Amino acid sequence: MEIKTSISVVALSALVLGSSGCKKSAPPQTPPPTAVTVAPVQQQEIVEWEDFTGRTEAVERVDVRPRVSGYIQKVRFQSGQLVKKGDVLFEIDPRWQKAEFDRRAAEYEQARVRLAAAEREAKRTKELLANKAISTEEGEQREAKFQEAKAGLLAAEATRDSVKLDLEYMEVRSPIDGRVSRALVTEGNYVSGMAGSGTLLTTIVSVDPVHVYADVDENALLKFNSLARANKLTSNEQGKVPVELQLADEDGYPHIGYIESFDNRVDASSGSILLRAVFSNTDGRIVPGLFAHIRIPASEKYSAILIDERAIGTDQAQKFVLTLSATNTVEYRAVKLGSIVNGKRIVREGLAQGEQIVVNGLARVRPGMPVTPQQVGAPAENPKVAKK
Repeated sequence: MEIKTSISVVALSALVLGSSGCKKSAPPQTPPPTAVTVAPVQQQEIVEWEDFTGRTEAVERVDVRPRVSGYIQKVRFQSGQLVKKGDVLFEIDPRWQKAEFDRRAAEYEQARVRLAAAEREAKRTKELLANKAISTEEGEQREAKFQEAKAGLLAAEATRDSVKLDLEYMEVRSPIDGRVSRALVTEGNYVSGMAGSGTLLTTIVSVDPVHVYADVDENALLKFNSLARANKLTSNEQGKVPVELQLADEDGYPHIGYIESFDNRVDASSGSILLRAVFSNTDGRIVPGLFAHIRIPASEKYSAILIDERAIGTDQAQKFVLTLSATNTVEYRAVKLGSIVNGKRIVREGLAQGEQIVVNGLARVRPGMPVTPQQVGAPAENPKVAKK
C-alpha cells in the first residue's frame, strides 16, 4: 500500500514538472516612442542690436533765482507740479519797488515837460535872431538847453523802464515748461537778487522729450561707424538711427527714440564714448535720473535662422540641437549661435530653414532614438479634461 502511494506521488510530480516545462515565457514589451514637441526652423529679416546701460536726463534744467531782492510774499505752486513757461512761482513784496517806480515815472513826466518848454523856446530862436531880439550867444544857449532837455528825457525814460522791469521781476516766473521741485524758500524769508549770488528758490526740469546718456565701448563704436560709412544702418522716416529703451520694470523695449549725437572723443581711461539719445516722454513715465537699458543697431538688415532657446543643449563647450529625421528619429546637430533677437537665438551655422528641431523634451531623448513628434501649439492626442 505504501509503495503504490509513493508511485502516485512521483507520477504526479513528474506530470507537474512536465506541464510547467512545456509553458513558454512571454516576450518583453517594447516601450512606445518618447513624445516630444518639435518646431520648424524659422528664417526672417532681422537687425542685430547692441545693449548698453544708460542714465536718463532732462533736456533742460533751470535753477530758479530772483532778479531782485526782497521778502517772499507768496509761493504759487505745489511741489512736483507741472508748470508752463511764464507761470508765476513766487511773489516778492512789491510795495517798495512800486513806490520807486512811481517816483521814476514822475521824474519822467518832469523831464517831458522841460523838453516841451525847451523845444518851444528853440523854435522861436531863429525868428528872434532875425529880428535881433536876442543875441547869438543867447540863441546858442536856447539850442543847448533844448538838446539837454532831450537827453534828460531819454535818461528819465531809461530809469523809469529799468525800475518798471524790476517791478515785473517781483513775480518770479517759470522760464521753461517742466516739472518744478519743492520751494526751497518759504513765505516771509528775504531773498537776494544780486547777480552771481542770487538765492536759489527752486529747480525745474523739462519733461518731454528726455535725453539718455550711455557709454558705448570701442568695438561697438567701430562697428557702428563702419555700417554708417557703408550706408547700411537702419533709419526711421526722418533718416535718424533708432534707439530702443527699457526701464527696470518693463519687458522688452517699448520706448523708441533716436541717436542725437556721439561725443567728440573716446575716453582713454574707460575705452568708451558717450552717446546721447532722444526719447519722447509725453506720459512723463521716463523720470530724469533713472537707470535704463538701451540698444542700438549693430548690423544691417539680413535674413537669419532663428530658433527657440529651449531647443539648445550644451555638450561641454559645444552647443547643439536635436533635429527630427524623416523616420522620426532624433539626430545630433552641432550649431554656432549668435545674439538674441526678439526672444529667439540666431543660428549662424548648422541649420537650414524648414528643418524640424526638438524644443521640449530634450532631456528625455538621445540621438538615434525614435520619438513621437508633436508640433508646437498642436493639441495633445488624448487631452485630459480639467476637473472643476
